[in-house]
Amino acid sequence: MDITDFSRAEYDARLARTRSAMFAAGIEVLIVSDPSNMAWLTGYDGWSFYVHQAVIIGPEGAPLWWGRGIDTAGALRTVWMAPSCVHGYEDSYVQNLTKHPMETLATLLAEHGWASGPVGVEMDNYYYSAKAHAVLGQSLTLVDATGLVNWQRAVKSGAEIARMRRAARIVETMHQRILEVAEPGLPKNKLVAEILAAGALGADGHWGDYPAIVPMTPSGMDATAPHLTWDDSPMQRGVPHFFEIAGVYRRYHCPQSRTLFFGEPPAQYRAAEAAVQAATEAALAQARPGNTCEQIAGAFNGTLNAHGFHKDNRCGYPIGLSYPPDWGERTMSLRRGDTTELQPGMVFHFMPALWLDDGGIEITEPILITENGVERLCSLPGSLFVKP
Repeated sequence: MDITDFSRAEYDARLARTRSAMFAAGIEVLIVSDPSNMAWLTGYDGWSFYVHQAVIIGPEGAPLWWGRGIDTAGALRTVWMAPSCVHGYEDSYVQNLTKHPMETLATLLAEHGWASGPVGVEMDNYYYSAKAHAVLGQSLTLVDATGLVNWQRAVKSGAEIARMRRAARIVETMHQRILEVAEPGLPKNKLVAEILAAGALGADGHWGDYPAIVPMTPSGMDATAPHLTWDDSPMQRGVPHFFEIAGVYRRYHCPQSRTLFFGEPPAQYRAAEAAVQAATEAALAQARPGNTCEQIAGAFNGTLNAHGFHKDNRCGYPIGLSYPPDWGERTMSLRRGDTTELQPGMVFHFMPALWLDDGGIEITEPILITENGVERLCSLPGSLFVKP
């Protein structure tokens, strides 16, 4: 067996943790519509999250997979449960204004005797619509269970960390490819094609999966904003080009960002680089079990401010198993006020990005909380990339 295959025992443990959290919240049945949570609980993997689908956790027994009828074949190929646990709805329910797939989900719960008690739903979720909630609420007593499963995923197993280490090797290869081919005059879309190809080809004999977020590759004034993608503009000298990308192995993400200059960077960027490096070291010195998320953020922001720079947004978030449109886990954040205690096995994208008046600088690190401290999952130098 591949070391990154998940055993039935691991799935059983995930299910037990989820049910324990359900019990503590007074939830008898849980409808899980976040595809990352669906995959974590059952193994389901398919690009089908543009239609309504879910995993249902009842008081006992195996989970149920429910979704579009044509996607049941994919469920049978990927979930660990028996075929009797896979349920599909008829295709006339897809994008039909006169009826809704959630009508069939309510019927399924009633058939299992699960329609009388409180049913948890992930209300603040990309994949769960207001219409879905309204239809389910006609026959079920619904309570908000946003984040319930996400929090059970916070501490990664050894098999999960193995997948993330493979993703780390892939993102290193992607950055190395950027350094190989980037040059003044190269259209940005051609560089992105190289980035995507390197990500899919993988590293160390392991293939690369698709990322939950496309490459963020702004240059110049576009780099004053964090979430712009690319066009066909030629790369230029004298401006920053940052690359926020992720290596992915079997849906496990390892994002990392670096900033490239052609020729010596302006003095303010060298000053920003030095500030970020010093603040990163101060922050990671606090990244150890027993400390809190806000202690990392406090050390980072205090050191950054001492160097004359300021950052108002969070400086990191947890990462792991993800589907579009986000590779974060949407639980804790590295920022003031988040008192979540760090535990061995937590993995974060430490994100000390700065967006300046004429560009941006991103030198970020995927980090693993260990028994004794912190481990950087990637070995790329934590500095600006410079090409002649």
